[in-house]
Amino acid sequence: MLDTARTAWHTSAWTAVLRLSATDGSACHPYVTHLLGQSPPARDLSDAVHALCAVHGHHPGLAADARNACAQPDACDWLESIAQAFVGERSYIAHLAAAAGPLPSTPGQAESETALLTSRHAIEMLARSERRGCATGAVAALVVDWAVIRALLDQAASRFGIEAPALGFPPETVTAARVAELGASPATERAVCFGAQQLFAQHRALWNLLEARASAREG
Repeated sequence: MLDTARTAWHTSAWTAVLRLSATDGSACHPYVTHLLGQSPPARDLSDAVHALCAVHGHHPGLAADARNACAQPDACDWLESIAQAFVGERSYIAHLAAAAGPLPSTPGQAESETALLTSRHAIEMLARSERRGCATGAVAALVVDWAVIRALLDQAASRFGIEAPALGFPPETVTAARVAELGASPATERAVCFGAQQLFAQHRALWNLLEARASAREG
């Protein structure tokens, strides 16, 4: 009975992140659907690549920042594996940004740059949170959301003539088990969920910004 209860509890943190993703993740945003559709405008793909580079293309990145802050020491091995995978993802984004060429001319560029910098700083704050489990949840949400973002990047790679590298994340079963284990108390599960919610919110803001920029270009 105790083992059954423990197993049920240990699935809750990861399941909670997936539930949040199903309602708040990037896959739910209509502008992402537009970018993943058939033949989206090259300028929209280019804008998305540059924005993702601004938010997630910097060193060391969310997972490495969380590992370095070490608010949850038992998460550090998993965070290290994600951080290592993002070394390759940052290189991929940088190559894509170079291939995509300059940012498409868009009204309100200065305001957009400020918004992207604000989002980047918010994500850095999540990574450095002293609340045990918060950064873990943010990284878990990033891993879940990156599947959609990677599909978008691969769409851009195909358009701009770049070969997409293999994704180096640990298997999902490994991440699911580790996040469930790391969220194995009421307090840490709440913190994991909070971190995940905040990461998804930053991504929604990013897609809202890119959608507004696309509308401004059409206007």
